[in-house]
Amino acid sequence: MALRTPAPAKLNLYLHITGRRDDGYHLLDSLIAFADVHDTLEATPAEGLSLELAGPFGESLRGEDDNLVLRAARALAAAAGRPADAAIRLIKRLPVAAGIGGGSADAAAVLRLLSRLWDLSLSAEKMQCLALALGADVPVCLAGRAAYAGGIGERLDPAPRLPRAHLILANPLIPLSTPQVFKARRGEFGQHDRFAEAPAGAAALAELLGSRANDLTVPAIACLPVIATGLEAIARTEGCLLARMSGSGATCFGLYGDEAASHQAASTLREELAGWWIVATRLRDDTTAVEAEAD
Repeated sequence: MALRTPAPAKLNLYLHITGRRDDGYHLLDSLIAFADVHDTLEATPAEGLSLELAGPFGESLRGEDDNLVLRAARALAAAAGRPADAAIRLIKRLPVAAGIGGGSADAAAVLRLLSRLWDLSLSAEKMQCLALALGADVPVCLAGRAAYAGGIGERLDPAPRLPRAHLILANPLIPLSTPQVFKARRGEFGQHDRFAEAPAGAAALAELLGSRANDLTVPAIACLPVIATGLEAIARTEGCLLARMSGSGATCFGLYGDEAASHQAASTLREELAGWWIVATRLRDDTTAVEAEAD
């Protein structure tokens, strides 16, 4: 039996850096949501563990013998006390080191995928521990729904239901190191600033997000100035309700109230930001959990 599951792009709708632990990890308060654009993971039974790379960004991972996908598979097998036997195929549609959790989403997808392929029933707590050991963004990607993230990303709280909203994602196809961005951060720490009400629509969501920020934008631009160019171009597109960077960059997103506006914005930006990865998509329905499905 072959199984497949999506690994949706993660978006930090806002991201406040609220402190720093003694071990150097930064504390955050962030509203995380997911977009419909995604990588895809497939798995079939096999003897031993293998990984096939495909898709427009698959080549960028070639040569990594121990990437997050393989590490997730081995960690799950070890936790279950069984061999890591599976043939995995990663169709990589999301750019790497882009601030949209591509690697984390792929790792979370593997945990979901192989849990079903191997007919495992590890507790939710155990799965979350496995996810956190793989990376700070993996737990929320494993949950697969909009959530508030605290701590270093491991403390997840329910978010209000987000409205139907359309997006464009834009990335200059220049990898940006998360540690480099955090190292460049200066100034005071931010505050927790969560909201409880469910926004009535995309405009209401944009208004709420507008009074919040991504605290890593300034250091990310210092590391990669072209991010500012992308944000300015997105903000100029017709119908744009909000332009913001996700995570530690370099992916920027625009929020729109209707599909036509997002597609027109994507068309405009492909001309203005030549060489960038640009895609029109929408916020993923956060009432539907991401699941592995049989082929």
